[in-house]
Amino acid sequence: MNLPQDPVILLSVINTLLRDKYKNFDELCDDYNIKNEEIINKLKLIGYNYNCKLNQFK
Repeated sequence: MNLPQDPVILLSVINTLLRDKYKNFDELCDDYNIKNEEIINKLKLIGYNYNCKLNQFK
C-alpha cells in the first residue's frame, strides 16, 4: 500500500491503521518499511504529533 502524500489524508489513514491494526507507531513503520521521521515531519506541517499513550496523532 502506498501512503497518501496529502498530509490531511495521511493523518486519517495513519490514525485508522493505528486504531485498527497496530499497537504502536514503530510497528506500523516497520510493517510499511518507512522511516517514522517521514510521517512525523509531514504531520507536523499540519500541527499533529504522535501521542504514544493514545497511539494516535493529535
